[in-house]
Amino acid sequence: MTPRLVVAAASSGAGKTTIATGLMAALSARGLAVSPHKVGPDYIDPGYHALATGRPGRNLDPFLTSEEAVAPLFRHAADGCDVAVVEGVMGLFDGVTGGGDFASTAHVARLLSAPVVLVVDCASAGRSIAAVVHGFLTYDPNGHGPVGIGGVILNRVGSDRHEEICREAVAELGLPVLGVLRRRADLATPSRHLGLIPVAERRPDALEAVRRLGETVAASCDLDALLALARTAPPLHADPWEPGAEVARVGDGPVVAVAGGPAFTFGYAEQSELLEAAGARVVAFDPLRDEDLPEGVRGLVIGGGFPEMYAAELGGNKRLMDAIAAFTGSVAGSPAKPGSPRAGHRANGHGSVAGSPAKPGSRADRYGPVYAECAGMLYLAGELDGVPMCGVLDATAAMTPKLTLGYRRAVAVADSALTRVGERVRGHEFHRTAMTPPRGGTPAWQWTAEGPEGFVQGNVFASYLHLHWAGSPRIAERFVAACA
Repeated sequence: MTPRLVVAAASSGAGKTTIATGLMAALSARGLAVSPHKVGPDYIDPGYHALATGRPGRNLDPFLTSEEAVAPLFRHAADGCDVAVVEGVMGLFDGVTGGGDFASTAHVARLLSAPVVLVVDCASAGRSIAAVVHGFLTYDPNGHGPVGIGGVILNRVGSDRHEEICREAVAELGLPVLGVLRRRADLATPSRHLGLIPVAERRPDALEAVRRLGETVAASCDLDALLALARTAPPLHADPWEPGAEVARVGDGPVVAVAGGPAFTFGYAEQSELLEAAGARVVAFDPLRDEDLPEGVRGLVIGGGFPEMYAAELGGNKRLMDAIAAFTGSVAGSPAKPGSPRAGHRANGHGSVAGSPAKPGSRADRYGPVYAECAGMLYLAGELDGVPMCGVLDATAAMTPKLTLGYRRAVAVADSALTRVGERVRGHEFHRTAMTPPRGGTPAWQWTAEGPEGFVQGNVFASYLHLHWAGSPRIAERFVAACA
């Protein structure tokens, strides 16, 4: 069974990503096969984990998948590796609102029977960190017993004397100090409105940053002691997750094009694995650079990312936008403005009202499915911040000051190529944009009393909701079936 440990902290901003990514890089530099994981729905940190290890970063999220799926998904990625490092989310006990510590780092550590390394931000404290660590050692919100914290890493230590004070404080608790990192501004990773800048947007700089993190952690932490702690994890009594056991094979190699590149960086590795298990051939394309869709494409997946940062470039690639519009059954040409007579025609290609589902046998019904999450929905809109986009949806998108973030329990409000009315899913929202209108004539989901959202339009399914398809594998199966 793979040795493993969880890197946690008292709160966000304490240095989890810095230390977890650096630890992955340091262990990889030793020649170890390191399996990288992230608790929660975050898309960005796993990109840095992948750079550090050469393996896809994998998310472990009991809310988006299930409690029962966490250990199998972990084994799916980690079996055969020398060690696994799991980066936590927020503070150790922060989970679903109103759900105690459900979906928290502590919850996932319990599900994996993994020892925890607590990162302690010492920037504005000395002996007081002992009280913080003691609280985390003894806190037991659900009666499962305290989390198994096996040691601490002191972060943002200012001087030799400061280090001595903090070490003495932790020693009184009987915990080992497994590493000490000094305050270094050069280790900071640039961020913007939704967190760190993704690897795909700064790959050369990100490679250098991860290399420095690895060197810093190797010089500042006791890697042997950390490996010894990881090896204390007991065997996991769960079979590895197998995508072929989650879906039936319903296709014979239809090409599914998945958007990537700097503008569309949000995605989970299991999505492509499920599509392939259902019989698809997954091919990547970059809407910033590719002027045509992949040859023989039968379905499109356009996930999340940062199209707002690349609106001009995306809008300038008119040839690809026209190809996408044509693929959905829309009229090729410049995107129509919402509300214009042409907008409804462009939206579904057979003259019906924009947003209404295609009738069986209609022109749009003969086109492959398109699944768009968040950024993908913005790209299909008529405009994004005033820049013409694909014009498939009769709506405009714009940046707003408001951050919309959180888990969602959603119900499908319409039959579509991918969903059946009344089906329930768990997802999350993560954006600073707004769609006007927020829904089409046939919406996709509902999760608040404010009304439904999203667009079901012919074979196009677009919404702000992000899904982890390991929690909703039927969508992958239906998607590939629709490609046929």
